[in-house]
Amino acid sequence: QVQLVESGGALVQTGESLRLSCAASGTIYRIDDMAWYRQAPGKQRELVATISSSGSTSYGDFVKGRFTISRDKAKKTATLQMNSLKPEDTGVYICYAEMLTDLTLVPNDYWGQGTQVTVSS
Repeated sequence: QVQLVESGGALVQTGESLRLSCAASGTIYRIDDMAWYRQAPGKQRELVATISSSGSTSYGDFVKGRFTISRDKAKKTATLQMNSLKPEDTGVYICYAEMLTDLTLVPNDYWGQGTQVTVSS
């Protein structure tokens, strides 16, 4: 069974850092885009960062240079390094990947369960 599993969420103070990890497992022939989203209580899910299979990255405007997304294609992992955390960064951080997991040659969207990040003031 193909799945994405996140780890690294925690309770931290304003200004501290966290490193989130996402690991893909199962029968996977190819991983295209990977991304991190977040969802705060009462708010819509928003895009935090994306990384393509070639390593191109993009970030939500609110990141403002504080976060860095990276991936290890051999290990099938994606990492989100978050620095200078603010209370408004609080939420569930969810990993996404577009993956080819069968022989149809059509990649599918996969989501992890999420990991909680809480930033106290």
